[in-house]
Amino acid sequence: MNMLRLSWANLRADRLSTVLSIMLLAIGVGMVSFVMVAGAQMLDRFNRDIRGIDMVVGAKGSPLQLILSAVYQMDSPTGNIPLSEAQKLQKHPLVKYSIPLAYGDSYQGYRIVGSEVRYLEHYGAQFAAGEGWTDDFEAVLGSVVAENLGLRLGDHFHGSHGLVDDMQVHEEAAYHVVGILNPTGTVLDRLILTNIGSVWHIHGEHADAAEEAQAEHGHADEEHAHQAAEDDREITALLVKFKSPMGMMQLPRHINANTSMQAALPAIEINRLYELLGVGFTTLQIIGMLIMAIAAISVFISLLNSLKDRKYELALMRSLGASPAKLFGMVIMESLLLCAIGYAAGIALGRAALLLMSYLSEQQMQFQLSGGWFSAEELCLLPITLLIGLFAALIPAFQAYRTDISEILRNE
Repeated sequence: MNMLRLSWANLRADRLSTVLSIMLLAIGVGMVSFVMVAGAQMLDRFNRDIRGIDMVVGAKGSPLQLILSAVYQMDSPTGNIPLSEAQKLQKHPLVKYSIPLAYGDSYQGYRIVGSEVRYLEHYGAQFAAGEGWTDDFEAVLGSVVAENLGLRLGDHFHGSHGLVDDMQVHEEAAYHVVGILNPTGTVLDRLILTNIGSVWHIHGEHADAAEEAQAEHGHADEEHAHQAAEDDREITALLVKFKSPMGMMQLPRHINANTSMQAALPAIEINRLYELLGVGFTTLQIIGMLIMAIAAISVFISLLNSLKDRKYELALMRSLGASPAKLFGMVIMESLLLCAIGYAAGIALGRAALLLMSYLSEQQMQFQLSGGWFSAEELCLLPITLLIGLFAALIPAFQAYRTDISEILRNE
């Protein structure tokens, strides 16, 4: 007698209760799985993008907005800061190195960021093809940008003003693709990178400043006019790495109190953000566990009702030689089989939710989540799910074990 095949046949005989129990288990497991995987991936991505960045300097405003816009490129910048003030900070003895960023344009939803080659070096970027920029309007593409937009070396494109697709297109200058990066698993994958001079030129900041300075001082004083133009230059943010922990203790307070700029510490702001997200994740996990508990009750009721309907069949099995232990094991097997199917369906449901979230977040924030990620916590869900099924089946299994053959056959 094949107990597994018999257990499966019993589950199929009561399809409605079986499907209901599987659905409840799948929803509960799916919610818990989704929260585990999405939370782990988000935390991993946040940590990878902020590694080596001790402080971000930008315009006054929300510190969290500054971090999200400058480090993760997921929000609008708080404004621009004077290049002259940023350069003073770059020369501070507590600053090991800094990376200036200038942005405000995009191409088909992907941001165009002006920076230095150090930005690529900071994240350990390697070239899949081509090389870095050496002149204005030369662009290096992140791996996701190149793949999704189908751009290749030598291609040209025009950026749009702003960070959305429907803004004014800069027809006066075209970017030339000179390099494509290998995947880094960081924010670089979703960016179009160029030098800061390209950003200044595309917005006419340097030219306008020079014209105003020359008009004010006259052509005879071109050197002074050029200096005035230099002083009017701006960048969007500055990523800073300290030489020692003293920098973190002294510089942020000094910048916020004595300059027109704002200093934000990524580790603090992201921990604060993750605490806020953690409340939502924990709530979803609790709801998922409650649904799994309800599923356990559903399995219990389903097995109990099934045994009442199959009393005569169980008595016949006993009379044909089946031991009480086999009947006990058959009921346990039914419950475990049902829970295993519910677990598999729940993992699949969690992956579907993860892919949907990845699609929506990529469309809005160019933030991707991987559906292939499998965490150790999800493996722990399997024995938990099977344990729920085991406890739900114990009482019905004992009833099957104590089946009174003579009484059932006499009543029948």
